[in-house]
Amino acid sequence: MSENKKIEKIVGVKGMNDILPIDAPIWELFENTVQSVLKSYGFQQIRTPIVEPTALFTRGLGDVTDIVEKEMYSFTDAMNGDQLTLRPECTASVVRAALEHNLTYDGPKRLWYAGPMFRHEKPQRGRYRQFHQIGAEALGFVGPDIDAELIMLCQRLWDDLGLQGIRLELNSIGNTDERNKHRADLVTYFETNADLLDADAQRRLHSNPLRILDTKNPAMQAMVNAAPKLLDYLGADSCAHFEGVQKILRHNSIPFSINTRLVRGMDYYNRTVFEWVTDQLGAQGTVCGGGRYDPLVEIFGGKPTPACGFAIGVERIVELMKAAGDILPPNHCDVYILHQGEDAQLQAFVLSERIRDAGLDVVLHCASASTASSFKSQMKRADASGAAFAVIIGQDEMDGGVAAIKALRKVETDQQQVSVTFDAVVDYLVEQVVGEDEHEHIHYHH
Repeated sequence: MSENKKIEKIVGVKGMNDILPIDAPIWELFENTVQSVLKSYGFQQIRTPIVEPTALFTRGLGDVTDIVEKEMYSFTDAMNGDQLTLRPECTASVVRAALEHNLTYDGPKRLWYAGPMFRHEKPQRGRYRQFHQIGAEALGFVGPDIDAELIMLCQRLWDDLGLQGIRLELNSIGNTDERNKHRADLVTYFETNADLLDADAQRRLHSNPLRILDTKNPAMQAMVNAAPKLLDYLGADSCAHFEGVQKILRHNSIPFSINTRLVRGMDYYNRTVFEWVTDQLGAQGTVCGGGRYDPLVEIFGGKPTPACGFAIGVERIVELMKAAGDILPPNHCDVYILHQGEDAQLQAFVLSERIRDAGLDVVLHCASASTASSFKSQMKRADASGAAFAVIIGQDEMDGGVAAIKALRKVETDQQQVSVTFDAVVDYLVEQVVGEDEHEHIHYHH
């Protein structure tokens, strides 16, 4: 290769972002919090493949939805000609797995999932081509109580994360017969106002008129606000179900507003639909959306099974968490071990493993191509690590059989730096980091 030939850098796919170490702590905090909340409500994790048969989404989401029409990453398997798609959402995958493995044979199931989804959209803040969702699906529950429980679970999550300004919007889109009657009147109404419809609305007029209600076009707002409202077409059962959800929410002091224009982007929804929205993220204000999807199991060939769920946009919640602050520094650890000399390095490895055995997080200094190994340069890295203590081992320490332990953060120690025999290092650090009361409960591996 010519020395003068410049090698072009390979960069990531547009709209598919790297999550860098500096952001990892906030992702981890969110994931740990939401998993804890889901577990407290009795939800069990399910993991489904990223690639699914294309028919799963065309049948489940609907041929005329934006996702199926414009946004799916679909391809033909070169080996066998199968039509495959990177999952654009996960509810269809969870229902497919539940049917395939007969998960509800012994009763209803509360399931949750997490992972990347893929939609070919124009990348913008809070909307990416690869994005992450954490969601919950409750299969086999027929009453309004599970709808309300899922909503209350979300409220608990926002509270646990310390997030403010997320409000709940609620609606009911009834059942198929009720929607069909409303749809016919809606099409007639829009046809009489055809001169006010934009190109997108005209395209959807006969294929998916409910989505016109969700338009963001300012010129159409007054006309859409006056359109027939689906709530006026609900029968007694749908009304009772919707009122049941509201009654539980009111009794538990969960504030909400009824948004008669609220619809969801997938065809499989019925009855309760809801969104958690915020004004802090610009145009992408929905951070969580969900509702009831009783028809979906039957659409996939199963027996009629009631179901309800939601999905949270992780990137959008992370944005809110960043704005709220109070996030641990990156690379947070308990102990950073510095050393100089071959014998000190070997002793540092022994100590680092013993300290990890005691349950503490340790970063052991390793040689760097750009940084010298002087104690001064190592101490800079120790300070930047976020560690509570630095353990220092040089030739003087090796000769004396001790390690120097220096407090790097505000901790309750009698001295800023102390010398401790190698055999006593672990006990000293555990006592300082964990506390004497918990020290007795730590079990050593060696």
